[in-house]
Amino acid sequence: MNLVWQRLTLSDLPLKEYLATSYLRRCSIGLLNSWRQSSILLQWGDIIAAALISLIYVLAPFVSSTLIGVLLIACVGFWLLLTLSDEPIPANAPLVTPIHLLVLLYWGIAVVATALSPVKKAALNDLATLTLYLLLFALCARVLRSPRLRSWIITLYLHISLIVSVYGLRQWFFGAAQLATWVDPESPLSKTTRVYSYLGNPNLLAGYLIPSVVLSLVAIFVWQGWVKKALALTMVVVNAACLVLTFSRGGWIGLVVGVLTAIALLVYWQSLQLPPFWRTWSLPIIMGGLLGLLILAVIFVEPVRLRVFSIFADRQDSSNNYRRNVWDAVFEMIRDRPIIGIGPGHNAFNKVYPLYQRPRYSALSAYSILLEVAVETGFVGLACFLWLIVVTFNSAFMQLRRLRESGNVQGFWLIGACATLLGMLAHGTVDTIWFRPEVNTLWWLMVAIIASYWRPLHQDSNQAINSSNPESAS
Repeated sequence: MNLVWQRLTLSDLPLKEYLATSYLRRCSIGLLNSWRQSSILLQWGDIIAAALISLIYVLAPFVSSTLIGVLLIACVGFWLLLTLSDEPIPANAPLVTPIHLLVLLYWGIAVVATALSPVKKAALNDLATLTLYLLLFALCARVLRSPRLRSWIITLYLHISLIVSVYGLRQWFFGAAQLATWVDPESPLSKTTRVYSYLGNPNLLAGYLIPSVVLSLVAIFVWQGWVKKALALTMVVVNAACLVLTFSRGGWIGLVVGVLTAIALLVYWQSLQLPPFWRTWSLPIIMGGLLGLLILAVIFVEPVRLRVFSIFADRQDSSNNYRRNVWDAVFEMIRDRPIIGIGPGHNAFNKVYPLYQRPRYSALSAYSILLEVAVETGFVGLACFLWLIVVTFNSAFMQLRRLRESGNVQGFWLIGACATLLGMLAHGTVDTIWFRPEVNTLWWLMVAIIASYWRPLHQDSNQAINSSNPESAS
């Protein structure tokens, strides 16, 4: 059974051996290697790449999608330059992981879906956008292998998100114009301010802040010194408060899932040092306490109670009713093109959805990650996407176990990435913001963080054997 799971998750795939004999790699990788050896600029290649990546996460909340697209193109161009000038023979640090292979497979399925799309021109435009995101993942996975650069980019994002959250809290205290009807007008909360900060939409802001809450929580354990730890704690409080004040139900769900997952993994990390009693009961006690606080908030805080109960109001809540009507149309779209879908992106969706939509229920997407993937690339693409998620989390847990045994503090960032992905998936299951560049770039950053830790299974086994047999190492 263990062998089957390893095959399914590609854990024992001999990637280094394959890359060493790959004809495609020999024909492409290393073409510019001799020029790189004499180039002063490319001697700092990873630093420059980190600077380009940093620009994306610094500017994303404040600028238009067009400018983010330009920065993505710059990142892709530099990734191509670095890849063509790499060493022809794979180095010890793996540049390709099982996660990369699943990302490549998903891109290939998207290409086929584009070729077979009933609206090929629209799908082709969004295939280019998807390609930019996936190559951003490839560049991030490469750069983040450096613990120093990994910590730098995460810390930079946390400081930018703090600025975004502070402005969101200012909107709560001083008021902000509601740019759209985000609450049922018949609800008692119809006059409640929903903060949106620089992002212009409370649901989008909530999706943007989920990673910041989780990563700032684990930063308490990573950053050394009481001043830095106090800063991380401040970030947790401010970011979580701003997220709550978006009154985004999907964002609240993502926040709960992300924080509970992070706490569970932190308890797992610390369990080796805990006494037997706390090793067994610490997680139930902490989880029970947090759930108790949530229940008390629902009971005694009226805005929270009304917003939570609206989740179960079905069609009686206008937002729920809207999603239900969109989902009914989306199910029909999937039924008509179940294998390979209509092609990637919201442009293709906007061309096809009007043929199925209910009167007065226009939509830009399927309001669910899984439904959107199924619409765009069919059940083939959905199966690949779910496979990618399984491989990503399996890889994360394998590397977390290795880092836990060695006590490497960088393992906390891995915990944050795992918890963030689950939180974003929970939010994206009932909302559409996952496909916006401010959030989608963060999703692929989290996947890249996990990929940057990957090491082959047999390499870990060999190191374990060498460490237990000192004579073989001498």
